[in-house]
Amino acid sequence: MNIGDKVRLIHAKEEGVIVRIIDNKLVEVEIEDGFRIPVLRNEVAVIAAEEAAQFKRNVPQADAIAARTEKGVIATQGVYMAFTIINDTDLALYLVNNTDLGIPFTMGEMQGQNYKGLLAGTLQKKTSVKIHEVSTKNFENWPVYMIQLLFFKEGAFPLREPLTKKIRFRANTFFKSKQPAPLLGKDAYLFQLDKESVDVQPDKILDGIFDSKSIQQTPLPAPAREIDLHIEKLTKDYNRMGNSEILQLQLKTFENNLDQAVAHGMDEIVFIHGVGNGILRMEIHKRLGKHPYVQFFKDAMKEKFGYGATLVKLK
Repeated sequence: MNIGDKVRLIHAKEEGVIVRIIDNKLVEVEIEDGFRIPVLRNEVAVIAAEEAAQFKRNVPQADAIAARTEKGVIATQGVYMAFTIINDTDLALYLVNNTDLGIPFTMGEMQGQNYKGLLAGTLQKKTSVKIHEVSTKNFENWPVYMIQLLFFKEGAFPLREPLTKKIRFRANTFFKSKQPAPLLGKDAYLFQLDKESVDVQPDKILDGIFDSKSIQQTPLPAPAREIDLHIEKLTKDYNRMGNSEILQLQLKTFENNLDQAVAHGMDEIVFIHGVGNGILRMEIHKRLGKHPYVQFFKDAMKEKFGYGATLVKLK
């Protein structure tokens, strides 16, 4: 199950596209009209092979994808570099397009100021192309990869800006990235190129060097001054979630809004977590105590929230 896969909810009528992997139990699915909902992985089935096995339906994959596209739900994210294993030392590098968009691309490598083109062309939707082969024997001497992507679909679709990235891999993160690769049907060292900026974790996913002058990204808006973390404010599907899933979603929302507040130079932000059993408040305070950009934090507006809100003063 990967970003860009078309899925249907097993116990509901909605169908959509996976746009984010929240954690090992939750994914975010975009249904029609651009509405996104978090869903447990075991509550979705990929169209069409898994759906056919689940419901004994003989639905060809191309027909299922076409049917979803006609309803207006398309996959616009899911472009990867994938290094598949050839033998003990050699890897094959693929560019994988798990979206519904056609992607004109160029890929090359840089050694110092010298650029060497590797391959250029158009990667059609739901296809991959082999770029070249590399050896892990000289891993420390691998070049900086430079990738340029355009995004196209005939007719109306959400406009995406061109994407340019420079990436250098390092062993301490590269060899921890092994997972099933979309479309290739095998494991690979996998790196998503079009991951939303709010989710990028270079130390965990992609140890890359990004040229900020060449990346065109729409800046995220500043968060609200008060962030309500009550689960009913975050998702309509909370009745299907266990306590651990609820806590993970609340903490993820907290961390994302805190990071955005720091990025926008806000001086303070309030998180409304409620009283409850105190676990969410304790986890938030523990993380705030270790955060390098937090000057101090304290209970906020006790007359209104009691001990159910925390004011965070940022450096």
